[in-house]
Amino acid sequence: MDINLARTFLAICELGNFVKASERLYVTQSTVSTRVKLLEDLLGQALFVRTKAGATLTAAGAQFRPFAEKMVQTWEQARHNVGLPVEFSSLLTVGAEFTLWERLLVSWISWVREDLPEVALRAEVGTADSLMIQVTEGLLDLAVTYTPQHRSGLVVEKLAQDSLVLVSTDPKTQGPREPGYVFVDWGAEFRMEHLDAFPDLPAPALAVTYGPLAQQHILRAGGSAYLPLRVVRPRLDEGVLHLIDSAPVFRRPIFAVHLDGVDNPLFHAAVEGLRQAARQEAGGEELV
Repeated sequence: MDINLARTFLAICELGNFVKASERLYVTQSTVSTRVKLLEDLLGQALFVRTKAGATLTAAGAQFRPFAEKMVQTWEQARHNVGLPVEFSSLLTVGAEFTLWERLLVSWISWVREDLPEVALRAEVGTADSLMIQVTEGLLDLAVTYTPQHRSGLVVEKLAQDSLVLVSTDPKTQGPREPGYVFVDWGAEFRMEHLDAFPDLPAPALAVTYGPLAQQHILRAGGSAYLPLRVVRPRLDEGVLHLIDSAPVFRRPIFAVHLDGVDNPLFHAAVEGLRQAARQEAGGEELV
């Protein structure tokens, strides 16, 4: 069976819509419909109930879904391993959000190359949603994210937690109410906690969704922002940035996600190395 049929089926399952599935897969809607028809003909069962609101699984479709997921995962693993250079015995594909690559994953990669030389690595950067999709579809062996999605067949493990601290180029700053404050959107939970800590705060002149951008801006133009302690620690040591001790500290958990049932010893060794790197880079905070 064409593996694209299974991929198309899974995209519709997740999105609940043929049009959205076609957009994700970069094909026309007619191509999606044709693939579903071919798959239904092969199985001899209707897989979706189509309505104006979208598409829902039939009983047969629900039964087929775990098999489709396994087919895609097995195919991707086979494709990766066939292309593996002879000097390596295993390939590990890992993805993480932008901010988590800075220091944390870079440090871990160095550890893998030194302590697990027989493991080849492929590293990717992505959003939380895209990383979860790739893990589910077998495109990634491991994802590191702030906002995992708990799904059947996935292992979600808390690695450590980031301390989001207020730092400024001016040690005398009093916090977000002063000019030059850059609001970094670290997600819904952070927004709520930030609102509780700073009620009636006017809309910021500059708001960003990418922490390193805020850091680069305040280093160039001056100002303050909430950033991960592990990321700004070198700048604090240099005296370029200053920690505002009077400001509240917000915690943001860091999670590792992978498929359940992985029995590769090298994979588990790599994950243990990631646990150690996460604890070190997050400032050695205990998990709570």
